[in-house]
Amino acid sequence: MTGDFIKIKCPDCANEQIAFKKAATKVTCNVCGSTLIVPKGGVGEIKGEVLEVVG
Repeated sequence: MTGDFIKIKCPDCANEQIAFKKAATKVTCNVCGSTLIVPKGGVGEIKGEVLEVVG
């Protein structure tokens, strides 16, 4: 399966991290704790900037 992971930039602290775009639980920033992805039963609602699709 390609394109299931994304590199996302936190809107609050500019930290970049890789996350599963179909997350079943809320994804938060590893640095500041800001919400990056909210689960929606499929592709989550992405709160940060998507920088690239990984794998």
